[in-house]
Amino acid sequence: MILETKQLSKNYGPIKAVDELSLSVEKGTAFALLGPNGSGKTTTLGIVMSVLKPHKGSYEWFGKEPGPETYRRIGSLIEIPNFFNYLSLKRNLEVIARIRAAETSDINRVLDETGLLKRSSSRFDTLSLGMKQRLALAAALIGNPEVLVLDEPANGLDPEGIAEVRNLIIEQKNQGKTIIMASHILDEVEKVCNHVAILKKGKKLASGRVNELLITDDIIVIDCDNNEVLKKGLEEKGLVRSAELKDNTLEIIPASGVSSGHINRFATEKGIVINQLYIRKSSLEEQFLKLVK
Repeated sequence: MILETKQLSKNYGPIKAVDELSLSVEKGTAFALLGPNGSGKTTTLGIVMSVLKPHKGSYEWFGKEPGPETYRRIGSLIEIPNFFNYLSLKRNLEVIARIRAAETSDINRVLDETGLLKRSSSRFDTLSLGMKQRLALAAALIGNPEVLVLDEPANGLDPEGIAEVRNLIIEQKNQGKTIIMASHILDEVEKVCNHVAILKKGKKLASGRVNELLITDDIIVIDCDNNEVLKKGLEEKGLVRSAELKDNTLEIIPASGVSSGHINRFATEKGIVINQLYIRKSSLEEQFLKLVK
């Protein structure tokens, strides 16, 4: 096991930022902490990186309590490093490498991996926001760590910058690194991660594989001459898992084994005329909102 937390808790006065959080991250996993702002994602990463002290609970890295050697195996991006505006990219990374007691010979490799090698002699203050974020990732990669801990790595970036950072993280995952990432961007979690823990107000609501936990259902959208009667009838018959009236339509998630044909026949038997019926894919966002509600 790469990381295991046991009932971690952190309070800020009456506010429970992290509330008895237990997680397990296996080697080679791309693991996301997913939740809205204020859900405890950043605080959790701060605790496991020994930046913050928990009020309760414990955590282990690589199956044991962390010590100074532990964090040499981990590259983190929890806060943007304090780069010097007047120094080049290469000189900035040399400073960080010396602070971390890492080899400066590794700098060209991380600049190359982050697509910044050609800009190595450019001053930091000439970079775009996306390039600055890539340089921060380059800093996290110095020393070729086994694990990357990233807090909202695409935050504040434009679509092009988000894609650049995403591809970088996927490349690191494909090299066998374990990724632990906090994000509120559902689309990024789906594209990058294979495991997820969903947090709300410091509590874990659910955790598991992304493709199982955030599974998307087909939604049948119906417009008929009496949506309320049809809704009540479908619910009483047990043909739906959920049914909701929206504007002039009825949106339903059918019960297991129930198709749009079954719904259509039921309406016909009840003498309800369906004017329109179509199937819409439920979005990842809708599934996430259902969980956090």
